[in-house]
Amino acid sequence: MADTAGLIAALSVRCTFPTPGSAVTCAFSGGADSTALLALAHHVGCEVTAIHVDHRLRPSSQSEAERAAANAASLGVPFRSVEVRVEPGPNLEARARTARFAVLPAGVLTGHTADDQAETVLINLIRGAGIDGLAGMEPGPTKPLLSIRRSETVALCDALGLTPVIDPSNADARFVRNRIRSEVLPLLGDIAGRDVAVLLARTAEVLRNDADVLDELMSHIDPTDAKAVVAADPALARRAMRAWLTRDGYPPDLATVNRALEVARGTYRACELGNGNRLERQHQRLRIVE
Repeated sequence: MADTAGLIAALSVRCTFPTPGSAVTCAFSGGADSTALLALAHHVGCEVTAIHVDHRLRPSSQSEAERAAANAASLGVPFRSVEVRVEPGPNLEARARTARFAVLPAGVLTGHTADDQAETVLINLIRGAGIDGLAGMEPGPTKPLLSIRRSETVALCDALGLTPVIDPSNADARFVRNRIRSEVLPLLGDIAGRDVAVLLARTAEVLRNDADVLDELMSHIDPTDAKAVVAADPALARRAMRAWLTRDGYPPDLATVNRALEVARGTYRACELGNGNRLERQHQRLRIVE
């Protein structure tokens, strides 16, 4: 018991939970990461509710929900399960995530770890992301475990005597993240002779700091003023345009940003932005027409 209490205390100080007494909702798959999330949130004094989302993608989903409910009960955390329907087909992982977050409340806490951060950086790298993508996930109250390793969440479950849910889809090689986790990271670690997940998470932190500086610099650029955009440093102009054109959290791709910059320069009078939107320039002012 003393060892378990010491482990919980040691992990808790590395987390970024909201202040004690805060009412929080945790996305709870029942796996090791989300079980550790529940246990640590409860330990630091948050008023925790666990929500399990059953995608009904596997025959075992009902038994997984029951195991998750039992683990939440062992931790003294209120639990409820919500069913969503996700049809098989392309982009299954992304569609399941969208369906999941559609039924979870805003500000829900997730159990993403430092290992997830490293995987995210590599996924964004091979997608051709810029500095924001390579900066990974933003640490904070909704992602309080980003300084915790996946091996530590498993160790905590063992110490608490809880058997986490094992999601068989985590071994499915159709999903990019799974191949990054099982093939790419081990290979990089073998080549480097080091734990590269730590290095990638550290790189993400450095790039987040750099991105904050760039955001401050570009905040002085009015992206609707074509003259101001053209006069600005190209990197800052591109960043300001990208921020302005971002809708619902989804930034435009580089080709769209470059087209918009050409409109600002006067090369074109207008351009398509996608999703039925259009950028137009008139009297040196830029506007988005929806």
